[in-house]
Amino acid sequence: MPSGCWDVGQVERGAVPVVLVVAVALIDRDGRILIAQRPEGKSMAGLWEFPGGKVEPGESPDAALIRELQEELGVDTRQSCLAPLTFASHAYDDFHLLMPLYVCRVWKGIPRAKEGQKLDWVRPMQLTDYPMPPADVPLVAMLRDFL
Repeated sequence: MPSGCWDVGQVERGAVPVVLVVAVALIDRDGRILIAQRPEGKSMAGLWEFPGGKVEPGESPDAALIRELQEELGVDTRQSCLAPLTFASHAYDDFHLLMPLYVCRVWKGIPRAKEGQKLDWVRPMQLTDYPMPPADVPLVAMLRDFL
């Protein structure tokens, strides 16, 4: 086994819950990406992230994303408008985050902050100007390379 790797038994003995969260890069006609600032009262408040949220038990990641976009931003999209791009896998202190990132260029409605978050449309090269949670940071480079 390569150095730095471990077997499944080691992972299970120090197990922390795996949390599946889904995120999206909504890209407008000008090539800007929508990001949201986590509001006060939430963990990592003040940091910027891609819209999305937790996948509920029995829910597919794309269905969760469609639901979250409606709940958080008041926009509608379809599964056929979501293109999986990459994912983040990040170990926090008390859980392990697994987060697929989708790209979406087609939706209905104007994104509006429905949960107290701030929104900003950002050019891909400006994403690094916004402080983000550790799991989101590697997604920025992948997104910039894609666009």
